[in-house]
Amino acid sequence: MRFEIPEEKKLVYEMVIPIRWGDMDAMGHVNNTVYFRYLETVRLEWLLRVRPPEESQDQGPVIVNAYCSFLRQLEYPGEILARHYVARPGRSSFETYVTLERCDAPGVGCAEGGAKVVWRDHRAQTSMPLPQWLRAIVS
Repeated sequence: MRFEIPEEKKLVYEMVIPIRWGDMDAMGHVNNTVYFRYLETVRLEWLLRVRPPEESQDQGPVIVNAYCSFLRQLEYPGEILARHYVARPGRSSFETYVTLERCDAPGVGCAEGGAKVVWRDHRAQTSMPLPQWLRAIVS
């Protein structure tokens, strides 16, 4: 299966993630829970790269919904190309979308998933408007 990315999704980051032996389950393929870890890894790596160092740690992202569609089994050994997209910014939230494919099979989708990210004031425990630097990226 080849991914068809809707125009509203904006590619913001790519990274390669190694498949580890310990990622597999007794059936000999990557356990379904590990796919969510891959999605988390690319989302956090992207955010760490774009977030200004002076940004307050009293605010940040929380995930309010996450999903993953499993298209092909992943198996050790190998590497995954993860592509991270953003879309639909709101007052305090935006959508993320990630595609996963093996590096040795370019363009062949193994999984796709994403999450709704809400920017939050951690002390007040409430949502807050997206910071301007983030809104500029996700818009």
